[in-house]
Amino acid sequence: MDWPSVLDVGAGIGIFLVGAGIFVAMVALARLFARVGKTLDEVDRQIAGIGKPVGEALEHIEGISATADETLARLGGAVGALESVAKGVSGTTALVRQAISPAIVNIGATLSGLSAGLRRLVTGKSVREGSEELVHHGK
Repeated sequence: MDWPSVLDVGAGIGIFLVGAGIFVAMVALARLFARVGKTLDEVDRQIAGIGKPVGEALEHIEGISATADETLARLGGAVGALESVAKGVSGTTALVRQAISPAIVNIGATLSGLSAGLRRLVTGKSVREGSEELVHHGK
C-alpha cells in the first residue's frame, strides 16, 4: 500500500464529508427561509387588511386635532377679552372703594356721635359714667 495514495483518498473523503455537511446545512437554511417567507406573506396580508381602517382613524384624528386647534384659538381670544374686562372691573372697583371708604367712615363716626349724644340726652350721663356706675354698684 502506498501511503500517498491513502492520504489522497482520506483527503478526498474528508472533503466529501465537509461538502455533504455544508449541503445539509444549506438545505436546512433553505427550509428556514421558506418558513420565514410564508410568515412574512401572512404578515403582509394582515397588514393590508389593517391599513385602510388605520388610515381612516388617522384622518379622523387629524380632523379632531384641527377642530381642537380652532377651538383653542377662539378660547384664547375669549380669554384675552375676559382679561381686559377683569382689568376694567378691577380698576373701577378700586375707584369705587377709594370714593366710598371715607364716606362710610364719616357715616360711622356720625352715627356713633349721634348715639352718644342721644344717650347723654336721655340718661344725662355719658357711656363711660354709666359703665363706671354699674361696676361700682355691683350690677
